Amino acid sequence: MMQITFPDDTKVNYKEGATPGDIAADIGAGLAKAALAAKVDGELVDLSYEIKKDSEVKIITFRDDEGKDIFKHSAAHVLAAAVKRLFKDVKFGIGPAIEDGYYYDFDVKEPFSEEDLEKIEAEMKKIIKEDLSFEIKDVSKKEAEKIFKDQPYKLELLHEVENPSVYKLGDFTDLCKGPHVPCSGKIKAVKLTKIAGAYWKGDSSNKQLQRIYGVAFPEEKQLKKYLKLQEEAEKRDHRKIGKAMELFSIHDEAPGMPFFHNKGTFVWESLKDFMTKEMRNLGYGLNKTPIILNKSLWLKSGHWNHYKDNMYFTKIDEGEYAVKPMNCPGNLLVYKTRQHSYKELPIKAGEFGLVHRHELSGVLSGLFRVRVFTQDDAHVFCMEEQLEEQIIELFELIEKVYSTFGFKYEVELSTKPAKAMGDPKLWDKAEKILADSLKAKKIKYKLNPGDGAFYGPKIDYHIKDAIGRSWQCGTIQLDFSMPEKFDLTYEGQDGRKHRPVMLHRAIYGSLERFMGILIEHFAGWFPLWLAPLQVRVIAVSDEFNDYAMKVVSELKKAGIRVDFDDRAESTGKKVRDSQLEKVPLVLNVGEKEEKAGTVAVRTNKDGKLKFGVNLDSLIRKITKNIADKEIEFKV
Repeated sequence: MMQITFPDDTKVNYKEGATPGDIAADIGAGLAKAALAAKVDGELVDLSYEIKKDSEVKIITFRDDEGKDIFKHSAAHVLAAAVKRLFKDVKFGIGPAIEDGYYYDFDVKEPFSEEDLEKIEAEMKKIIKEDLSFEIKDVSKKEAEKIFKDQPYKLELLHEVENPSVYKLGDFTDLCKGPHVPCSGKIKAVKLTKIAGAYWKGDSSNKQLQRIYGVAFPEEKQLKKYLKLQEEAEKRDHRKIGKAMELFSIHDEAPGMPFFHNKGTFVWESLKDFMTKEMRNLGYGLNKTPIILNKSLWLKSGHWNHYKDNMYFTKIDEGEYAVKPMNCPGNLLVYKTRQHSYKELPIKAGEFGLVHRHELSGVLSGLFRVRVFTQDDAHVFCMEEQLEEQIIELFELIEKVYSTFGFKYEVELSTKPAKAMGDPKLWDKAEKILADSLKAKKIKYKLNPGDGAFYGPKIDYHIKDAIGRSWQCGTIQLDFSMPEKFDLTYEGQDGRKHRPVMLHRAIYGSLERFMGILIEHFAGWFPLWLAPLQVRVIAVSDEFNDYAMKVVSELKKAGIRVDFDDRAESTGKKVRDSQLEKVPLVLNVGEKEEKAGTVAVRTNKDGKLKFGVNLDSLIRKITKNIADKEIEFKV
């Protein structure tokens, strides 16, 4: 017999060789039906995996993030199996789960058409109806070479794998570490969404493959809900709104690297200024560290071993250097420039640091997935006894920032990953400190085992936007390892050297991505304080231009961002154009307004028009709204 420990610490004895599928069925028919895979001692496995010793077991369902990824990855295999049935001589690339579904890359003689997409989707539904099993098989490299002798991309991947495993689904076999759902019948609803070109391994010197994207769900109603959400999301697409508002653009000359135009730069800087002010109020200093640093630094920090695949490299004076993917090591060097005293702690070092991370071309998406971005980073160096106080201060700062934009959020505590550095005892201590801090503030949180950073556990914030989508943005990471690796010290009250503890934190996460989220959250209708142009003045005819200019002058005196549309266009067109540009307020002036010294105010977001508004009163309302950073404006 062996002892199985469940997430709630319940312990049950099972015969050696029992599978997670057996255990799920033993717990109940409902769980057995919902089960997709399992986590055994922190490792994701198939439901058919035989457990041979005392183990910690968690049954994975679609409610779990890992379950969603496994489900989507399994759907990608169904997609590939469907393509194999319909197209001869197809060569297979990769088919991972991604944030919004999955994709699979194919090398085919002719590009896929929309008609092909319909046929492939229909074939996927047939495979789902056939309820084919996902069968795993561990093979030697020689066996795998025979299986994939006509698949050059699989052979290339095979050389990068030490212990290959393959999965069979009907007559389709793929090189894959898994796990997968037990059978294709688990996938009840699928939809193929688009076709795109993608270079093999994201390298433009390689062949361009055909990439098919799709989504999948365990229930048809979930797919319908998703498609309805996509319709609303399409209206809010930050790439389209960003173009219409002239906020930013993306160019082939720099894929995944956004170009911010004047108005977009204003929004970006406003977000930075807002955060800077809040940080300064809490006693933060601000650092600025180089983008390119020597390999020796990245080896010391652990990034070279744990993060190398996501980094860019260069040579300077025959030495190896890397473009920084994170700001931490640079700020550690700043700390080490002199000896610190316990009286100085905590030291709060902020940096709006520009970082570069390599992302595959197929996952690049506007401001949401980029290769260069600015983190609103900060590192808090403190004594261990100061940790809870500093973590709670961060909780309060994050609450203030998110509430300013009207965001609700959920919190996760992510614990030690499989590939972690540092003393396991320090990991246990760090996890307990984060959990105790959350409890002290009575913050509800979800445990996310095994998803911590390689140097420490973390608290992640998932904000909810206006249409209910969740975005992971903020993070607080507790790190005992980096101060040890970099030999950071402070002089204690006893005159001896002691080791500080380090908190890594970001609230926006990245200014670029957060800005994209805000564009979609507000559908481009930024609050007044954040809008590049707050007010537009329109005269109903040229004879009232002088009065319009007087109104503009008064608004400018009050520090309000305003322009005057004096184009030779109709009033209706001017109003429509201001709506497309998402100008929050439009002031119409004509004969009545000039005589009375008033304005007609149109709030563009709802299209309401109010006549006879006193200009001085309006200016007071606008300036108060801006000062208070209110989300809505009411005339």
